[in-house]
Amino acid sequence: MTSEIILQLKRHAPFTALGTLTGIAIMLVMSAVNASRGVSETLFWGLHPLHVLLSAFVTAAMYRIHSPGKLWQAIFIGYVGSVGIATVSDSLIPFVGEWLLGLPNRGWHIGFIEKWWLVNPMSFIGIAMAYKWSETRIPHAGHVFLSTWASLFHMTMALGGALDLWTVAVAAIFLFLAVWIPCCTSDIVFPLLWVAGDKGAAG
Repeated sequence: MTSEIILQLKRHAPFTALGTLTGIAIMLVMSAVNASRGVSETLFWGLHPLHVLLSAFVTAAMYRIHSPGKLWQAIFIGYVGSVGIATVSDSLIPFVGEWLLGLPNRGWHIGFIEKWWLVNPMSFIGIAMAYKWSETRIPHAGHVFLSTWASLFHMTMALGGALDLWTVAVAAIFLFLAVWIPCCTSDIVFPLLWVAGDKGAAG
């Protein structure tokens, strides 16, 4: 199990780097056209719930593929693996980058609390989808890009002026970390740990 997790993390690093490059490109375009903070806010609150939906879908599907576990376990894994880890990815890690950069409009923006009526139902919709379709390859790719862009717009909401090279470099680092570690944890590590637990209990 440990070797499989390490292998999956290595495989996803290049794809996560590609997602980070798209995020930086979008940031530069937004800076060039002087996009308002409201644009970033709208895009964040559009993409973050979609990220939660796909994360719940992929996490629950990964668990169902590898284990015949109980319904309540799939719901728990899908919810915690999406809402909990997506919050780390889209909000908490970007906020750390914003804090380090001293961005003037930085904030937490905890989706499942601030917009509980939107974010939480999306998680349960994703879990329900996993019971109809357990294919995870395409949704995981979408998950990576959605996570990158949600994290990006969380950071662009915090900007208060023109971009400089230092801000772009730090943003790139935190975009990569915000996607690679939490998303791979959500999609791969978290459900597979439960699978290992189920097999251990069965043995």
